[in-house]
Amino acid sequence: MKITRSVLSALLFLAGVGWQALAVAQQAGAAAPKLPSLDEYTQKGADTCLSCHDDESPGYSAAAIFSSKHGQPADKRSPFGAGGLQCEACHGPGAQHSAKGSKKKLSINSFKADSYLPVAQRNQACLSCHEGTSRTGWHAGTHERNNLACTDCHKIHQPQGDPMLAKATEAEACLSCHKDQRADFHKPSTHPVRYGLMSCSGCHSPHGSTADAMLVKPTLNQTCYSCHAEKRGPLLWEHQPVTEDCSLCHSPHGSLREAMLNKSPALLCQQCHSPAAHPSVARTSNGLPGGSAGGSIFVVAGSCLSCHSQVHGSNHPSGAKLMR
Repeated sequence: MKITRSVLSALLFLAGVGWQALAVAQQAGAAAPKLPSLDEYTQKGADTCLSCHDDESPGYSAAAIFSSKHGQPADKRSPFGAGGLQCEACHGPGAQHSAKGSKKKLSINSFKADSYLPVAQRNQACLSCHEGTSRTGWHAGTHERNNLACTDCHKIHQPQGDPMLAKATEAEACLSCHKDQRADFHKPSTHPVRYGLMSCSGCHSPHGSTADAMLVKPTLNQTCYSCHAEKRGPLLWEHQPVTEDCSLCHSPHGSLREAMLNKSPALLCQQCHSPAAHPSVARTSNGLPGGSAGGSIFVVAGSCLSCHSQVHGSNHPSGAKLMR
């Protein structure tokens, strides 16, 4: 076991307290008190913890644990199940923590940012049970590399429950760090995340993924197709950008333009489609209203979409130009 400087300081402090207590006891002719060690569990388990962490302790109450899966005595998988260590299954041995006058921060896993334990060691208490399914990629994920603790997102001792388990509250937890995405979701054209109709985890795997941006599917297109199945194909006439990458045309978190487009047509279309050999007008300063009729059509009408309405692809025998 690796002993850090903070742990060593705690041990030295406890040793000093023990010797002082012994000296006082010898002078008084009394028996030396027995100090609990850092690896000693409480005799009464959760009853010892709840004597302080009850509903009458604002900010320190642990009573909400009994409304979660962690606090179910009838469930053997729960820390409170048959033979479980209850609170100490996650927080570690608590005899020293509950001892009068103890150095509480240096004697238990508090899971807080000011804990003496490093993030990896704090997270191990969670990962020792939650190691399967979607969490198998945690050690290869962006959140782990950025030293994120499980309790930075999950709150199991809150009366209202863990915010990550509900669509209505999950996004707020994510967007507290992801500021750019928060701004995107307040643009006119977005996915309905801020309305609680969709969650961040619908597209991203927060516990780790081998895909870019921690997507739930191997590619961006596969992730999009899980909802937008009508764009998947196969189609008789395909539009190349659609099969390649949805983000070539769409901004996934939000846009100022309709349909979450990166740019307005015809600027978006003419990034790839030159006006040469086509009866279109290049979207330049000369093609704006007052400059030419073509520019007015782009602004007032549907631009390229006025004719090429099937931009994602077509199954029509005459749909080679994606016009039907």
